[in-house]
Amino acid sequence: MSTDQTADPNDQSAAAPAAEDAGGPADPGRRRLMVAACVGAGGLITVAVGVPAAIMFIGPMLNQDPAPWRSVGQLDSFRIGETVQATFANASPVPWSGVTALTAVWLRRESEQEVTAFAVNCTHLGCPVRWEADARLFLCPCHGGAYYADGGVAAGPPPHGLNRYPVRIQDGDVQIQATSLPLK
Repeated sequence: MSTDQTADPNDQSAAAPAAEDAGGPADPGRRRLMVAACVGAGGLITVAVGVPAAIMFIGPMLNQDPAPWRSVGQLDSFRIGETVQATFANASPVPWSGVTALTAVWLRRESEQEVTAFAVNCTHLGCPVRWEADARLFLCPCHGGAYYADGGVAAGPPPHGLNRYPVRIQDGDVQIQATSLPLK
């Protein structure tokens, strides 16, 4: 056996040109094209998801318009020490919402010039609370949440007291500063 007839198993010099000529996996042009296509598609997906998400989080910070003040009634129509429900136009109604564009608020007149406005929704899961005048409690029918007359938690699962709206009185008109959701 001669040395020139023995094939070196590590010698791929004869097979390599055939694979490159056939456009096989060693073709650097095709590989670069596939990498560029994958990176480009990943970039487009990132932009398509990232831009709306960034707008959702940053947009409210850029909105400098204060929440509008909504009239809920004349001061003379509320008796001192009494808690009553009043309605006002929702802060974010849609044109076709009709009567559902109205939302409610619990008003408590504390003194001659002081009124407190509570959101009607329980802070646990948002069910509407009702005022029980005899017990002097706000009660939530969904999970048994109870609130004192000042809005503080009396019992049940609510994590904190009833949310409040800022209130002002202008020319005898009681107004609340209505956002889409009341803030504590």
